[in-house]
Amino acid sequence: MPSEISSFYKDKTIFITGGTGLLGKVIIEKLLRSTELKRVYFLVRPKRGEKVEVRFEAWKKDQVFEVLLKRKPQALQNVFPISGDCCEPGLAISEADRKVLIAEVQVVMHAAASIRFEEPLKQALNMNTLAVRILVQLAKEMCRLESFVHISTAYSNCVVHQIEERFYPEHLTCPADKVLDLTDSLSPEIVDKMAPALLGKFPNTYIYTKALGEQVIKEEAKDLPVGIFRPAIISSTFKEPVPGWIDGLQGLTAMIYGSAYGIIRLLLVNLKRTVHLVPADYCANLAIATAVEIAKRDKKSEPPIYAYASSQSNLVSFGQFLKQCYNNGLEVPNRKMIWYPFNHCTSCPWLFEVGLYFYHLLPGLLMDIALRLKGKKPIMIKSYHKIHECQRSLVPFCKKDFVMNTRNTDQLWQSLSPEDKKEFFFDISTIDWNEYITHVMEGIRLYLFKDPRTPESVAEGKKILFKFYVWDRIVKIVLALLLGAFIWLLYNIAFN
Repeated sequence: MPSEISSFYKDKTIFITGGTGLLGKVIIEKLLRSTELKRVYFLVRPKRGEKVEVRFEAWKKDQVFEVLLKRKPQALQNVFPISGDCCEPGLAISEADRKVLIAEVQVVMHAAASIRFEEPLKQALNMNTLAVRILVQLAKEMCRLESFVHISTAYSNCVVHQIEERFYPEHLTCPADKVLDLTDSLSPEIVDKMAPALLGKFPNTYIYTKALGEQVIKEEAKDLPVGIFRPAIISSTFKEPVPGWIDGLQGLTAMIYGSAYGIIRLLLVNLKRTVHLVPADYCANLAIATAVEIAKRDKKSEPPIYAYASSQSNLVSFGQFLKQCYNNGLEVPNRKMIWYPFNHCTSCPWLFEVGLYFYHLLPGLLMDIALRLKGKKPIMIKSYHKIHECQRSLVPFCKKDFVMNTRNTDQLWQSLSPEDKKEFFFDISTIDWNEYITHVMEGIRLYLFKDPRTPESVAEGKKILFKFYVWDRIVKIVLALLLGAFIWLLYNIAFN
């Protein structure tokens, strides 16, 4: 029986934003490897005067495309970068490129987003909300459009405990169109001052503007074949195209990287809460399948929403996740660590703020002094301030359990043919979390630390680990003795 998904994409032309990000790259790679697409256009922002073609040329050396290029050496010849910027009017797409997109594109996947939780509101609105409106307007001109997938986040409505696959306009302080019209006429400074009133219950500008982006889809894309895909915390690939592939430091991955590096020693997290991780390759497969399902739906019906998070029958807690990461890091230590890796966790905000001085800032100050003495630039205190900001921003997602309804996604999985289930697998209820976390750690080692796992590298890593273990124990004993001496001194002063 032929694959319905592969048949749908045969000779299709797709336009994807966010194609240079983690999920975007995995989606493009999977489509090129498993279907016979005609062409892929992807939006890419020029950097420091560097042409987009030059940035695209680097893809040929990206490890995520190695398997693809071995199987189909000419595959990337069907991929074309479109110069643009989601923060600019009209996405900064040239008129010539715009005409090409309007005439050729049949499938749109909008994955671009600013994922900084504390992004200034004006900038977050431009990227996560206004860009959605502009892309919807562009899609309405596409004469061959069959499917439009807007990629949001499972936490876009985290102001409620149980998140259903529906829209939540009742939690917005102001409709999306009014917010965009209002902020269009005001300066960034005034918009930022209005942020607390506009956000209401939303924890940060990222979540708020993603929620507004969904409302734009609901209100302004009514006549389009459109739907919303809501993935939870996207992490390394599990199986495809290679296990553990990761691209950059983001959120939870950055915390694990910092812990393995030996600089993050205190985490603000409730170990009993569920961590809703989803592998990047599973997300890509679901996004690809979602586009096919959207194309079959009646355009007059409300846009369907497909949420993707850990199955209620197969959950993993932060405690289990961190323990497995820690055990793996000790078993196969990397050679780039700068101190013995360990973590202490607390769910108490004030205790965390006090502990930062002893776990991070004081050691960081000493390291910066050492760097200055060596004639190097001090970086640790500045780095720790960024790390702490990142940890605080994660609090709304790890201090309580969210129940995420995935009924539409589950039904989509059940409707797939055996061939499609095999080729575009995304059934997260069957995932072995210990196996996946092992791949996560292997990916961090290989792709972020640039420390390939070999018998020699592991042996050297264990030697470095033991050295830092000894120093860590010496320092802790000295500190304990100093603390004891200080308490004894206070005792003598008080009672003598």
